[in-house]
Amino acid sequence: MSLSVRFHHIVKEFGPVRVLHGVDFGLEAGRVVGLLGENGAGKSTLMKILAGHERPTGGQLLIDGVERHFAGPREAEALGIALIHQEFNLAEHLTVAQNIFLGHEKRRGWLLDKRAMAREAAACLQLVGLDIDPDTPVSSLIVAEKQLVEIAKALSRKARLLIMDEPTASLSAGETGRLFALMARLRSEGVTIVYISHKLDEMEAQTDEVVVMRDGKFVARAATADVDRRQMANLMVGRDVADMFPPRSPPPHDAPELLRVSNLTVPGWVQDLGFAVRAGEILGFAGLVGAGRTEAFEGLIGLRPRSDGTVDICGQRADIRSPRDAMRHGLAYLSEDRKGKGLHVGLGLRENLTMMTLERDGPWLDVKAGRAALERAIADFGIRLRDPDCVGGALSGGNQQKLALAKYLRTDPRVIVLDEPTRGVDVGAKREIYALIHRLAAEGRAVIVISSELIELIGLCHRVAVLHGGRLQAVLGPDQLTEENLIRHATNTRH
Repeated sequence: MSLSVRFHHIVKEFGPVRVLHGVDFGLEAGRVVGLLGENGAGKSTLMKILAGHERPTGGQLLIDGVERHFAGPREAEALGIALIHQEFNLAEHLTVAQNIFLGHEKRRGWLLDKRAMAREAAACLQLVGLDIDPDTPVSSLIVAEKQLVEIAKALSRKARLLIMDEPTASLSAGETGRLFALMARLRSEGVTIVYISHKLDEMEAQTDEVVVMRDGKFVARAATADVDRRQMANLMVGRDVADMFPPRSPPPHDAPELLRVSNLTVPGWVQDLGFAVRAGEILGFAGLVGAGRTEAFEGLIGLRPRSDGTVDICGQRADIRSPRDAMRHGLAYLSEDRKGKGLHVGLGLRENLTMMTLERDGPWLDVKAGRAALERAIADFGIRLRDPDCVGGALSGGNQQKLALAKYLRTDPRVIVLDEPTRGVDVGAKREIYALIHRLAAEGRAVIVISSELIELIGLCHRVAVLHGGRLQAVLGPDQLTEENLIRHATNTRH
């Protein structure tokens, strides 16, 4: 049996700051409802209230007409409400099966029934199309696989209301298609689904209706068939967002080459990769999940071993064995996993911002200078926040990404690599990040953008390198940048 929900004038305050302002709308049973809004609009906070992770400051939460006060997520799960987190909520040191049943372990008498949990975990993994051993440690999985484990974990709870927060942010096209087929099956079985995504094409194709929030308030509701993507985007930000990408100026013909990579080989991932990028140029990297894009650059900066390859920065051979070496040579890499590798979400904003430049800033910790640096970063990068003394994990996804960018740019790199820079970021924040990327190129830096969003690569980049199976298939110039061309090279179906 599915669940119906009513948010009745829900208010949420964190100290003196109000983040939800009397939100009032309902969710009909057995429907797929798209929840739209910029980062910081209050979507995730509202869903955490529904899933028992937060308590409202005021208002009523009605489930099937009965007012509920959840003491924690287990009480919500007992009613059949499950939340798939945008930022992974997995215990890295445990296995996949242990994560799926964490807090819900199956027992045979006093003993854990490991065989039953492995069997059921395998069935849940099969539903999401993930073919791995349930005894695999989560720490060994790539980002896309961790996302599928999060989804499998929610399915194991036999949810009657499933909240999906950016579930496809790190999935390939094939994995996304399987997830959509699963959603259709769950909907046919009467499961209510709340779908949060910044990918408006997914909203258009997969939801029955959309609800829009802005600045902690409910602002609009409509049948999906009655609004197009541009109208959705305009409702989210309260203005017209027709021009997502800034005008693209080509780099000067005599611009110096800032980075040249030759014969880069990362065992098991990348073979003989070579490319170059000039000052003022934005070079994109495209490819399917598993093509080796992230692994190539992790090998380049010393995060994983490489067996071959040379790197020249500003015409000089660079011996890079660690990210610190890369930083000293003027090369910065911002990981796609901002929570795991980009930021320390439990530390304050100032500590996050300044940690990479402690060596440069001197032997003594200058708190006053750090606070001034944070104030400049908040202004320069448009970081929106309630409290400058909060921890990194308290920021919305888009603002976490801006903080991570500010952190890496404090090292003043000549070459900066941005891996999935807008993953899980709303349309308004995307626009701001695109403008920042253009600003970096205009300053004479070389910028490399790794992205799974083809429109992003086409709109941002001067050229795009396409990988397939760990090998470079093509480098496409501006006249060749079409979705069809990128897909053909990424799937190696050019003929």
